[in-house]
Amino acid sequence: MLLELADVVREYRIGGETVRALDRVSLRIATGQFVSVVGPSGAGKSTLLHVLGALDVPSSGSIRFRDKEIGQLDDDGQSQFRRYQVGFVFQFFNLLPTLSAWENVAVPKLLDGKGLRSAKGRALELLELVGLSSRAEHRPSELSGGQMQRVALARALMMDPPLILADEPTGNLDSKTGAAIMELLADIAHDDDHAVVMVTHNGEAAAATDRILTLGDGRITGDETGASRLGAGVPVATVREHP
Repeated sequence: MLLELADVVREYRIGGETVRALDRVSLRIATGQFVSVVGPSGAGKSTLLHVLGALDVPSSGSIRFRDKEIGQLDDDGQSQFRRYQVGFVFQFFNLLPTLSAWENVAVPKLLDGKGLRSAKGRALELLELVGLSSRAEHRPSELSGGQMQRVALARALMMDPPLILADEPTGNLDSKTGAAIMELLADIAHDDDHAVVMVTHNGEAAAATDRILTLGDGRITGDETGASRLGAGVPVATVREHP
């Protein structure tokens, strides 16, 4: 089991009031799974993604990653976890405009004190994986939205993290390009060493994943098998709900 959450609560103080963004969320996610998280705005989707990626810490409850508690890591522990265990794919790409495609892919290696040139070979391999090797020397301004998202996906894979977290990865793409990104994410999730968790408002994208988690008012209100697993005989991992 890659991830296991038990009774996770995340509360914020806003304007003198306490807002409970996550309300006793318990779930398990295994490697080899492509999981989508859906629900209305304010349901807790982004908060869930943030605590999974150690961008935020829960107010209470447990988050275990490969049987190691990560829910209350200090700042250094969070940084180490994000650097080596998680790859992030954002809706707006977050590419550095002055760097070429391969340099953007190689950026995570800079955090290890290595120069971009030392990582060029691996960066080019990843660009080939996402079908963008011919654009390696192009800067973001010379790329289409779909191409920039492919660069962002390659960058997320640079450290070979077991967990990929994607926040609306098809949100700014046309349907054809979005489908291509979904196919790439599914290929990554299904190699048995990784899992992909994707927040989306796109119902068609969610339906194409292995598992669909629905959030409402900070709670998991649904856990369904997606189209890619229907009839495949692959069980959905356990989710515990509270009344």
